Amino acid sequence: MKSMKLVRDVHRNIEGSWFPINASPSKLKPMVAGTMTDSIDLTGDGGVLKTIVRRAKPDAIAPSESLSHVDVQYEGVLADNGEVFDTTHEDNTVFSFELGKGSVIKAWDIALRTMKVGEVAKITCKPDYAYGSAGSPPDIPPDATLIFEVQLVACRPRKGSSLESVSDERARLEELKRQRENAAAVKEEEKKKREEAKAAAAARIQAKMEGKKGQGKGKGKGK
Repeated sequence: MKSMKLVRDVHRNIEGSWFPINASPSKLKPMVAGTMTDSIDLTGDGGVLKTIVRRAKPDAIAPSESLSHVDVQYEGVLADNGEVFDTTHEDNTVFSFELGKGSVIKAWDIALRTMKVGEVAKITCKPDYAYGSAGSPPDIPPDATLIFEVQLVACRPRKGSSLESVSDERARLEELKRQRENAAAVKEEEKKKREEAKAAAAARIQAKMEGKKGQGKGKGKGK
């Protein structure tokens, strides 16, 4: 089995990228009774069917024109025999790509736009929305219907977008603020140490002076 086959083979396009995360693959198999919804026909011709396995939180964000970069985890099987032909679960990775760029099969471009971050869905893809009559040998035969279980892990601003610029600027300002706070904390600590040193020196001088006074009184009594 070749990981990331789904995107690496489509149109020989490798715009997508993938990287490791710390999430446990077991979290991506919720399959809790009563959580699955009825299938939704996303194309009107039965070409792409979506069944929600786990809903996202109500306030979860969704992909959009300005948030077109998505990170997903998935497992793909052949509908005919249930054989797994691609998965990110084996090496615990996420796959990242930009919607609308032709870097994935049509079914993914269609289905991911309807999902929210945190959602897990089963996506059934007919051949016309997957690999068609050519298939993708040796793992995917011609005219194969594919079934994916996909989790939308994140969606982010596309490169060069105003949102990305705003996000970068916000991050820069936050870093400057953090540096200023750290510098202020260091100065405050140094000031505290100087004051403590002065107080200690004054205490030593005071103790020395009192010691001398005590010695003087003792000498007077002895005479």
